[in-house]
Amino acid sequence: MSRRRDKSGDEKPKPSAYDKALGLLARREHSRRELKLKLRQRGYEGEEAGAALDRLGEQSYQDDDRFAEILVRNRSGQGYGPQRLRAELKSHGLSDARIRELLDAAGIDWTALAAAQLRRRYGAAATVDPAERTRWAQFLLRRGFAAATVRSVTHAEVDETADD
Repeated sequence: MSRRRDKSGDEKPKPSAYDKALGLLARREHSRRELKLKLRQRGYEGEEAGAALDRLGEQSYQDDDRFAEILVRNRSGQGYGPQRLRAELKSHGLSDARIRELLDAAGIDWTALAAAQLRRRYGAAATVDPAERTRWAQFLLRRGFAAATVRSVTHAEVDETADD
């Protein structure tokens, strides 16, 4: 077991990979892949880290499904679209099929969410100005909304103005 010095100069033992991972999980949910990477960055090698992650999984302290559900709920609540969520979940090692299940199970109305993001960012005033609509569309695309959703929301805002 390696030792490190604390602020007072005293040596103290390096915590185990399990303890370190448990401390990380106490702060927030992590995917297995994310925990493995963080442990490696902190100097824990493959077998020790793998055993710690297996133990955490058996004890239900680390669960990729729970992590993914929380991530979908949080990111959609922050106004991010399905493409952004899909990319982030993929980066955590989830399969395409599981990602589709999660997004379908979330039951989110992506069009309503995109419209709410537009109202939050630009206010309730609709515009017919093509340059302004382009800015709106770029904003929604950067947030991860599908092009069809963006088109329907930006044109719906214009259509509502024309109806008045």
